[in-house]
Amino acid sequence: MAKSKTLLIKLQSTADTGYFYVRKKNPRQMTEKLALMKYDPRVRKHVMFKETKMK
Repeated sequence: MAKSKTLLIKLQSTADTGYFYVRKKNPRQMTEKLALMKYDPRVRKHVMFKETKMK
């Protein structure tokens, strides 16, 4: 069987609420760190989420 080329990454909220999303990323195509505006339900608004490593 072929090994998967995608990695699981954690998108951590910059609002310091502890909320995070889990997403797949192909490191061969996307070499830079991912940063997305997504909804944080704990502060009830869209904030920046930055990539961190999964433990």
